Amino acid sequence: MGPPRRARRQAVRRPDRHPVRPNRHPVRLNKQQGIDFSVVQRRGSDLTHIGPVRTCIGCRARTLPSELLRVVVVDGTVVPDTHRRLPGRGAWLHPDPDCLRNAEKRRAFPRAFRVQGPLDVERVRGHLEQCGQEVAGSPRDQQEARKQVDPS
Repeated sequence: MGPPRRARRQAVRRPDRHPVRPNRHPVRLNKQQGIDFSVVQRRGSDLTHIGPVRTCIGCRARTLPSELLRVVVVDGTVVPDTHRRLPGRGAWLHPDPDCLRNAEKRRAFPRAFRVQGPLDVERVRGHLEQCGQEVAGSPRDQQEARKQVDPS
């Protein structure tokens, strides 16, 4: 009788066409035997990157998630997700009525949620109006009012 079946398979196995090469690290050493970081960093990388970055679907500006409002679709209606816990695909939007108008004009909601047909955004609009009224007396609005120049 011949050798066991496993041993026979190993003997018949063809060599790999593409041998595995060891990973080469992209770090080069400079003259002082220190790391040359110009090689390590990718082009356009930001050294001050702090956590994840999201894109507003209204103005297409990239910013931190803490500055944006997450919205999700529930039964064909776009709903604000203030606690960021609702299930499903989310989209990010500045809490600004201008960004909401831009997103509607660009038809960004169906594209962001990957759904067909129009979506109702009245709940988001109501939420933004409510947030705008709460923030109306904030010091930031008072500063912006002082910045306006009287043309006379």
